[in-house]
Amino acid sequence: MVPVFGARAVEVAVPPERALEAVRDAFVAYARGEWSMPPKVYVPAYPAGDFRAMPVLGAGHAALKWVTSYPGNPARGLPTVTGLVLLSDASDGSLVAVFDAATVTALRTGAAAVLAAETLGVGTGPAAVIGAGVNGRAVARTFVARGREVLLWDLDEQRAREAAEELGAGVAASREQALAADVVVTVTPGHEAVFEPGSLRAGQHVSLMGADGPGKAEIAVEELARTRVFCDDWEQASHNGELAHAVEAGALAREQVTELGAVLAGDAEGRRTDDEITTFDSTGLAIQDLATALAAMERADELDLPTLDLQGPAGSPR
Repeated sequence: MVPVFGARAVEVAVPPERALEAVRDAFVAYARGEWSMPPKVYVPAYPAGDFRAMPVLGAGHAALKWVTSYPGNPARGLPTVTGLVLLSDASDGSLVAVFDAATVTALRTGAAAVLAAETLGVGTGPAAVIGAGVNGRAVARTFVARGREVLLWDLDEQRAREAAEELGAGVAASREQALAADVVVTVTPGHEAVFEPGSLRAGQHVSLMGADGPGKAEIAVEELARTRVFCDDWEQASHNGELAHAVEAGALAREQVTELGAVLAGDAEGRRTDDEITTFDSTGLAIQDLATALAAMERADELDLPTLDLQGPAGSPR
């Protein structure tokens, strides 16, 4: 029998601080070559959205996330992100558990954004989160769990206020106040740049979480190029992330970008001065999904989970 972790079960099993710890360990394991991650596969269904298949192998397990991104869905009363994470035993190929992909995605997105901010940012003032959707709330929730004051800002002021009340966060008085914070996390659809040329000031850190596919951007190429740039994974980010636009324009090369995992593993330098502007391009990695799923499995016996009976005739895949 295969346990199924629905959205609520994932949330109960993996508090934000545990997610951050698990994601940190995954970045380090991947940087050290202990985990492997084949390229993310996009299945375009544009202009409506796309499907993504994200495989990974590590810690004696393999996982595959089959997930969607349909930005226009909320207007139709549907979620932007839906899908499943399948966790298997790498020793025999057996399916171990199934997880709601949207909740796993939100948890690990919040963890990665805050992990990068804590690793690369300076200052102890409020962290600003631009975007109060599902993933923006996950970021704010993780900051709050880590004891940091949070200011939310969203184009929909009511949504920002509702999220702030739910999470124990504040609401920025204006977009300008939010963008001026020492630490800023952008979790937008990526349809337009949040940071125009010359908008960032000395010492700021920005975690750019929204540009996770072709055509998306949250920062102007010129502005990104004048910062100290970090990313979750060069291969993925340089093809489908924020970096892709700068690489295509010839404004950024591989040697100018540092992977966060290398910093966490002690193999690369992070922020060098208090005045340095740092940016982190997150495209979302399968290693983060695997880490979150494994963290949830630690508490599987404590939860009353539904199960799937997948017992069937033995045979070969066709």
